[in-house]
Amino acid sequence: MTQNQQPGAPRARIPGPQQPPMSHPQIRAGLWRRCLGIGLALWALTAVVTYAMKSTTLLPTLILLGSFLAPVTFALWAYERHGRDLGAHLILGCFLTGGTLGVLGASAMEPHLLHPSLGMYLGVGLIEEAVKLAALMFVLGRQTRIRGLRAGLVLGATVGFGFAAMESAGYAFNAAVSLRGVDLRELLETEILRGVLAPFGHGLWTAIAGAVLLAYRRPNGRFEFTSAVLGTYLGISLLHALWDSTHGIALWLVARLTGTGLDRALFGQGYLPQPTDEQKHLFSLFSVGGLVLVSLAGIAWLHSLARRESSWRNTP
Repeated sequence: MTQNQQPGAPRARIPGPQQPPMSHPQIRAGLWRRCLGIGLALWALTAVVTYAMKSTTLLPTLILLGSFLAPVTFALWAYERHGRDLGAHLILGCFLTGGTLGVLGASAMEPHLLHPSLGMYLGVGLIEEAVKLAALMFVLGRQTRIRGLRAGLVLGATVGFGFAAMESAGYAFNAAVSLRGVDLRELLETEILRGVLAPFGHGLWTAIAGAVLLAYRRPNGRFEFTSAVLGTYLGISLLHALWDSTHGIALWLVARLTGTGLDRALFGQGYLPQPTDEQKHLFSLFSVGGLVLVSLAGIAWLHSLARRESSWRNTP
């Protein structure tokens, strides 16, 4: 009881600690898992109905579900884990704006700068990784508070997954529509393959580049193109080029090991004429093995960056 408080008077209630206002609406934990499960079920149901009805009406639905399922699942995961710190508008902006700008930039530049050659895949890697980083910088241009390795990992991966979703939709459409009509089997194979590989491609590479880019961003928001940033860009471009060229490398290895005299024109066609069973098995081994090796290299690089971020955060 205070000195001036009258006996029997009610005591003043001291307010408890107040929670800071939420910067983004609450989202139930594990929503990304439910989205993945429900999305897979809807995609499979759409594929069955499309095949049974022999109709092209559901093709856009099938293409969009298959192309966006894995990228949207990652975006939901990023929102659950980092939405409070980064903001839902940045995650959504990196996914939609960054992904769209990246695809537009690559589509506009590649036909004019690249020509069929042995170095074409390296050119594709350099262009696509550059436009994705440019899209990330555009989205974050006025967000000067967004910097640091962890923010770069999340937002860079978000841009990469947005790019992958847009690109996969285009590949799926091209696979479905051919001179022979609608090829549903080719469409489904393309979507399954690109859906499974999406986390190990564009999302992984842009996460690495975005992490280093934002780690060296200045407090005033200016992006610094240090030797580490440029070296990382060249490194992920090389991973990108190796990923795209695994088909040709596997073809060359099969030709060398089986004694098939392949000329350069045959590599341009991208297949072996009348391959034997041994050649088919070797090609599958080398092509899949090459993708696995490139993926493991990228994952190891990403893991080293994540460990570095953790050590910086725990340093007193």
